Amino acid sequence: MGMTGALKAAGVANGAEVIVPAYDTGELARAVVAAGAAPVFADIDPLTYCLAPAAIGRAVTSRTAAVVLVHRFGHPADTAACAELAAGHGVLLLEVEEQDGAEAGGDLAQRRERARYLDRRLVGVRTPVPVEGHRYQRYVVRVPGNGRPDRDALARWLRRRGVGCEVPVPIPVHRMREFRRDGLVLAETERAADETLALPPLDRLSPAELRRLVSVCDELGGLLQPA
Repeated sequence: MGMTGALKAAGVANGAEVIVPAYDTGELARAVVAAGAAPVFADIDPLTYCLAPAAIGRAVTSRTAAVVLVHRFGHPADTAACAELAAGHGVLLLEVEEQDGAEAGGDLAQRRERARYLDRRLVGVRTPVPVEGHRYQRYVVRVPGNGRPDRDALARWLRRRGVGCEVPVPIPVHRMREFRRDGLVLAETERAADETLALPPLDRLSPAELRRLVSVCDELGGLLQPA
């Protein structure tokens, strides 16, 4: 069942509000609209890229029916805090595990081992927070310094050297034309959209490709250190 179906099955009525992350591709917001509800955008935790519980609390209104909590890139969200907050406001909490990136049924132990390797070897970028339960659906780094210009420079460098990479959220949803919310500032979401870069899925890399990824990234990495 898709998110639209899940919202309808949960009894979310037409005109209700559903809180979703703005750090997203827009798919969730479109599913909310298709269910007859209105998406309300909340900010993320800068370490997990998942909805921040405090941001959910600020976004709740008398019309809020549900919160959609995405475990972004395989990083576990703070489910306990979000569930407690949702229950306190009498709203539904729906959890979604992002599936993009890692191969279905891929070797989780191998992903984690490769993630630890990259954590130790990459320079000039901030690597994911290695918390218990991280599934590394995608290995997403942040490029410090000048944000989008430096992130885009690193992406061009990697692609020219034959290393695939992707900007996971090019435009936050609250800045898209179809969902634009003038005056809404979600600082952590906007900063993450400017700085994040998804490296190739770890399941798809041979050991030699993994070593090459480190070599190519680190050749430019020293130039990206913040002043």
